[in-house]
Amino acid sequence: MRVVFAGTPEFAVPSLEALRASSHEIVAVVTRPDAPVGRGRKVAPSPVARYAAEAGFEVLKPAKVRDPEFLDRLRAIAPDCCPVVAYGALIPKAALDIPEHGWINLHFSVLPAWRGAAPVQYAILHGDEVTGATTFQIEEGLDSGPVYGVVTEPIGASDTAGDLLARLADPGARLLVATLDGIESGELRARPQPADSVSHAPKLATDDGRVDWAAPALHIDRQIRACTPAPGAWTTFRGARVKLYPVRKVDAGPTLRPGQLLLERDRVLVGTGTTPVELGDVQPQGKRHMHATEWARGVRPRDDDRLD
Repeated sequence: MRVVFAGTPEFAVPSLEALRASSHEIVAVVTRPDAPVGRGRKVAPSPVARYAAEAGFEVLKPAKVRDPEFLDRLRAIAPDCCPVVAYGALIPKAALDIPEHGWINLHFSVLPAWRGAAPVQYAILHGDEVTGATTFQIEEGLDSGPVYGVVTEPIGASDTAGDLLARLADPGARLLVATLDGIESGELRARPQPADSVSHAPKLATDDGRVDWAAPALHIDRQIRACTPAPGAWTTFRGARVKLYPVRKVDAGPTLRPGQLLLERDRVLVGTGTTPVELGDVQPQGKRHMHATEWARGVRPRDDDRLD
């Protein structure tokens, strides 16, 4: 089939690579417009845009999918199907109606669980033991279309959202190619999603990464892993922001008040609403990434200091 691929972040690139190696013909790639990235906030193309340009594909970066110029170009290209992986924008009906076989989304959950922009993050945050990836036909509802195929993946006790997305990218790419193969041959039919067990995973904002140290240690561990690498977990110390990386739960330790710090010889403990946690790496505002012990020896926390 002639396909137009739509995707934006790094974990969408393996799907584009798999399609390139398949029997399907990539006739164009759609991605989000260039945007500021990194600490310097320099405007740069998306990972998918970079890969597509290097591969010699036509790259389309509409500000909105409903823009007439983009829709006219898509009609002129006349794709048979539009596979999508984390494109980052809703597809309007005017675009959905153009390809004969519609738009096929690779979504990183086992639908109907965790419909929305942050399925892997919510799976970790809620303590799910298993997640996966689903291919489905995009319709006007949010991730509600009929399903073609599913793969599953266990969630490890130390998995971050970044870890899990990286691990799902390759099996998800294979599933996407197999789905297109089945659609082309006529052997694969989509089935409606179950009406029950629907849950939603809206995009996480920066404030969702702020840790409340009065929460249980289990919740704090999940929150930090769910927010790593984006939007990033954080706290404040003496009024300045400190970025947090995954912590380790401590089964037995000293009694500490929520947010209270304790620097030991080779670790830094912080109190929660239940048992303490051991800090991992941190990144103080305006400084480099470092281990918590190095940071704590530099700031020398007093008895009345708290992570806030």
